[in-house]
Amino acid sequence: MTQRVELATVMDRLAVDELITDYAVSVDDGDWGAYRRLFAPGGRADYRSAGGVEGDAGQVAAWLAESLNLFSMRQHLIVNRRISFGVLDHDTGDTARVQADYVNPMRLASDGDGSSAPDFVCGGRYAFGLLRTDDGWRLREVVVHEKWRRLPGPRPAPVIN
Repeated sequence: MTQRVELATVMDRLAVDELITDYAVSVDDGDWGAYRRLFAPGGRADYRSAGGVEGDAGQVAAWLAESLNLFSMRQHLIVNRRISFGVLDHDTGDTARVQADYVNPMRLASDGDGSSAPDFVCGGRYAFGLLRTDDGWRLREVVVHEKWRRLPGPRPAPVIN
């Protein structure tokens, strides 16, 4: 690999990482215009494993806006990002796949007890499909694979021996 190719790969990795961060921030901040702009034309998202919907970016943004309105605080943490670049029309580097784990603590809007602990926490893995466009890297596909969740309510006391 030449230095030029290595530098281009590093720049692509940074741009992809920024896109994934922008995704998390747009969801946490409820900035649905920014969320939609992260997607390539025809881009889709699938939240069915988390009890949600599957559809184009506009449909999913509308569902997220309604569903996440229940929570006054959201903090999306996307970690362990694994990025691989692919080929589209025989031009190396036009596509990327990102697999990343997430933890998402949220506080219910009706929770007025002032506690600092979240009411709802879920976690799982994202599968992102990205496409290089004239506007930079954009999401073609987002698939959520929720693996666990902790709901509000009494928690069992720890067992102490």
